[in-house]
Amino acid sequence: MNRSTIATRRFRRLSATVAMGAALGLSLAACGGDSNSGNASDTDTSNSASPSESTSESTSASPAAFTDDKCDASATSDNAFKVGGILPLTGNLAFLGPPAVSGVGLAVNDINAAGGVNGAKACTQILDSGDSTDMSISTASANQMVAAKPSVVIGAESSSVTLNFVDTLTAAKIMDVSPANTSPLLSGHSPFYARTAPPDTVQGNALGTLISQDGYTNVGFLVFNDSYGTPLRDNVQKTIEAAGGKCVYGCTGDGDEFPAGQTTFSAEVQAVTAAKPDAIVIIAFDETKSIVPELANSGWDMSKTYFVDGNLADYSADFEKGTLKGAQGTLPGQDPDQSFKDNLVAWYKAADGKDLKDFSYGAESYDATILTALAAVKGGDNATTTVQKNLAAVSGATDGEECNTYADCVKLLEAGKEIRYAGPSGIGPIDNEGDPSSAFIGIYQYGEDNTYTLETTVEGAKPKS
Repeated sequence: MNRSTIATRRFRRLSATVAMGAALGLSLAACGGDSNSGNASDTDTSNSASPSESTSESTSASPAAFTDDKCDASATSDNAFKVGGILPLTGNLAFLGPPAVSGVGLAVNDINAAGGVNGAKACTQILDSGDSTDMSISTASANQMVAAKPSVVIGAESSSVTLNFVDTLTAAKIMDVSPANTSPLLSGHSPFYARTAPPDTVQGNALGTLISQDGYTNVGFLVFNDSYGTPLRDNVQKTIEAAGGKCVYGCTGDGDEFPAGQTTFSAEVQAVTAAKPDAIVIIAFDETKSIVPELANSGWDMSKTYFVDGNLADYSADFEKGTLKGAQGTLPGQDPDQSFKDNLVAWYKAADGKDLKDFSYGAESYDATILTALAAVKGGDNATTTVQKNLAAVSGATDGEECNTYADCVKLLEAGKEIRYAGPSGIGPIDNEGDPSSAFIGIYQYGEDNTYTLETTVEGAKPKS
């Protein structure tokens, strides 16, 4: 497919399935609805489908009044279902903080509305993860969590940050569930680690397939040297090469990666454009705000640029209008239905008095929290070791009966049944490496206002090892 056909893609459905790590000669499968163009000011976020285009059943039965159930100083897993969080409140992933905090908060709200966990109230203690440029922040937060004795920790969103502290939590036998980690390095890393986002084999596969089907064969990469960035690049590159294309800059083993936190990119932009790529993939976090102007000023056609979950963001306040028009990107997770998004927005407004403008990993954060509470219910107490033992089972690993809300799932558990919680993120059961056995990837495109809308959704299944 060449670039001239891109404008029509969002108005039609495609027809095959992309599997994680599978050989690629397949089309991208439309598992969700195509999205009409819209901007953040009239949709609350730029990565949302309209209510008629939503892709999942409503899974959140939130009340009209929302509560922000923060833990008091005496709360531990002995007297509460204590949900700790190590999430990006500062740093280059801070834009992902609000949807994650909202997902956790809304889940706790719904849990308490349904009677709590094993007779105890659920509560939250959210600490800052920072980012990979200052690991001391997440180190301190992890140590504080060990002392706080939570039932579970939700976080971090950066794979590098999680790798920095997950062993500390494991040593204390505290279950950690990330809503956003995608590095393959974390698959099977610890029995006390799981995630509700798929490893980058699926996102890399989907993005590489998209680029190849758009007709590009010579691809350059601008990627930071990070345990998230380089494995994702590797998977995208493998997919492009399997389809007959090649990498011309920033390739695996060439050493062209830049350090996280770098602020000037004139040398990298000059080098990648000199390699004469058909398309450029940017794999970075907040560094993207410095890379894009350099690329645009070099004369690069920005519609031939691709983003990933780490930098797929609302840039309406950062770049001149039209800068990113036609650029595309990928984001793990299906597009949740509008009622779930409305509840996230309402919870965040009630808790923080602010508007929620991004939903990235909000559903995954919600599902991570609900799954851990259900694991505690199944095991009969709120200890973190109980959560760890029962997490896979309530996600569907034991072929249980499907349920879509915390309240409905608790009823089945109390009746002695095995369950499969199927929440708004759309993931499959957790496997023996702590990964979702299947997941969705959204394909998005930027408009004139530098915000992005959903084009289609692809589903991938993790191959059995």
